[in-house]
Amino acid sequence: MKKILSFLLLTVLVFSLFNLCSFTASAEEANDDSTGNILVPQIRVTTENGSGTTLQKADGYVNADITIADTDGSVLTDAVQFKVRGNSTALTSVAKKAFTFKFAKKKDVLGMGKGKKWALLANAFDPTLMRNYIALDFAREMGLKFTSQQRYVELWVDDSYRGCYVLTEPVQEGTDRVDIDIESNDGMKDFLIEREATRSESDVTYFKTDGIRFAVSEPEEPNADQLAYIQSTMDEIMAVIKSGDRDVIAERIDIPSFTRFYLLNELYKTVDFDFSSVFFYCKDGVLYAGPAWDYDLAAGNGNANYSATARASTETDGLFAAERHLYKYLCSYDWFNDEICAAYNEYSGYIENIYSEGGLMDELLNDYGELFSRNFNDAGWSPAKWWVNVQRRPDTAFDANVDYLRSWLRDRNEWLSAYYALPAETHMIGDADGDGVVTILDATVIQRVLVDFTVPSFNEKAADVDGDGLDITDATKIQRFLAELIDPYHVGEMS
Repeated sequence: MKKILSFLLLTVLVFSLFNLCSFTASAEEANDDSTGNILVPQIRVTTENGSGTTLQKADGYVNADITIADTDGSVLTDAVQFKVRGNSTALTSVAKKAFTFKFAKKKDVLGMGKGKKWALLANAFDPTLMRNYIALDFAREMGLKFTSQQRYVELWVDDSYRGCYVLTEPVQEGTDRVDIDIESNDGMKDFLIEREATRSESDVTYFKTDGIRFAVSEPEEPNADQLAYIQSTMDEIMAVIKSGDRDVIAERIDIPSFTRFYLLNELYKTVDFDFSSVFFYCKDGVLYAGPAWDYDLAAGNGNANYSATARASTETDGLFAAERHLYKYLCSYDWFNDEICAAYNEYSGYIENIYSEGGLMDELLNDYGELFSRNFNDAGWSPAKWWVNVQRRPDTAFDANVDYLRSWLRDRNEWLSAYYALPAETHMIGDADGDGVVTILDATVIQRVLVDFTVPSFNEKAADVDGDGLDITDATKIQRFLAELIDPYHVGEMS
């Protein structure tokens, strides 16, 4: 009898263990490929007091242990300090919190270089989970220096699955971050500032130049002398910008970075562009635009009823960034708009590829579609339930939100294409020698070209009067025009 009971107990125990193992495997298998390798990095945070899922920004840092498993099988385990990060994303009404964690010493995380502090972006306002990723990818494509590297990851906090996050480098000074020198000359050489229109925090230093308010990001706690240096430097640079003199301005600001940073934010119509999360850094006395940061409330994702700025940000036509802070001066100069025009034409193909079939959006959906699905279904972050009034009310279905982003970017790019495209080449029909008038010499020029004489100023498009290719009849049609005979070819008009 005892043997029978022992056998039965053993059977029950084995069956229970089998079920437990099966449950554990099923919870993880969605993030495994056929070989058992994870498809995206996994991050697991265990807080000291188990309060990770209820943390608020006001709680500050708490002690925690972190394990970061990469797709190549490497694992990093260490002690960290862990807290809720962000401003609007840290509101109590935002359920899916973003986080910051920092090590005691710099660590290379997921091959993105060494740093003490790292950011876990929740993309809580973006029902596609792609806006930030696309924006930073575009910034890197344009060569904007110190653009944060990023990796999609899955996050667990105190054994609670939190879904899809983006692990990235925060915007801060460092050799693997924003490479500026805030140590030499007693910190009066380089600095990093952020546009901060109204928000005030007790541990942040603010200043104004030309009525435009900024927060000092680096040095993190500037002393009186450092602040005075930053203030005077920015006052000088603002005065130079307002002068309009391109050569003088080019000595104090990096025009290529300002041009490309503008293009990114004009394309995306970032709601916060004149409010917060807009950075500039000064290196060796020259001001640079960027790095790019925070694009979840962008690309049509603002609530049009929230404010006039938000309403303008949702429309796919019209300029947006040109009216704001430093750009309200720069964009008033023809030479700067020529720079924007040239940059747009250089990168218009890349922009079109973002939303086109088989482009960047489709690549992200192909690579991370399962991850996005788990974020909304397994982690429970349904866009129909978890949204706040600063954002566009999301569609219930994920695909509908993706379609909205795709069509918004397409329509926005079509408007920019019409606005920023280089002017089409124009010419006077029949003006073969390009001197601005149609005379008998133009007919003679055509005749000379047809017998293989070289004519340096010859304009073949203008000489091809009927559009059928250059031949002797084009010279005849010019002669008929000069004789005031009937002219159906509009000789002498601009084309």
